[in-house]
Amino acid sequence: MARRSKRYRKEAEKVDKTPLSLADGVKALKGFGATKFDQTVECVMHLGIDPKQADQMIRGAISLPHGIGKARKVIAFCEDSDAGAAKAAGAMEAGCDELVEKIMGGWSDFDVAVASSKVMGKVGKLGRVLGPQGKMPSPKNGTVTTDVAQAVKEFAAGKVEFRNDAGGNVHAVVGKLSFDNTRLCENIDAFVSHIKRVKPSTTKGTYIKKICICATMSPSVILDVVQLS
Repeated sequence: MARRSKRYRKEAEKVDKTPLSLADGVKALKGFGATKFDQTVECVMHLGIDPKQADQMIRGAISLPHGIGKARKVIAFCEDSDAGAAKAAGAMEAGCDELVEKIMGGWSDFDVAVASSKVMGKVGKLGRVLGPQGKMPSPKNGTVTTDVAQAVKEFAAGKVEFRNDAGGNVHAVVGKLSFDNTRLCENIDAFVSHIKRVKPSTTKGTYIKKICICATMSPSVILDVVQLS
């Protein structure tokens, strides 16, 4: 286990383990000591799903009301005729054969890969490279599409992907600590509401078991599940 800093341990001692309302939770998160950089805020949800069952997997992407405070590096696998539109929409690289070879050669300086469904046959060979990095285009999270330019525009602006882990947890970046309280609350509420909407029909028992928010260098704050449900 990574050793926590003295600052982190001191802040953790202040944390009230009582679940808080969304507004109070955001206020508490902002109440921790300041850092020299603008921390990223994440929302983590522990779900009552069985991660081993394919029909209970939670995966997708969402555009939050106020973005995430950071532009993302997006590339687009597409036919040459669509490359210009993809770059105009914000793609740092666009194309197919040459881009595939570049990545096969070891290049991976991007955050999201979007692909046209027309070229997925060629992109499929990158599964072993991009899969472990979580960057392989997939229809489930909206990165394989018939409208590459629109997808590039959305992901470059901060559309975030999410998927559950082996423990049934799902998390996503929901903004920056510098966001005002209202914007953070609305982003967090939008993410939680979306996860509620994609509840698998085969899930039994309590679906949302725990919700926490945290910043890059701050302890987590527990939110009241009932209030957000």
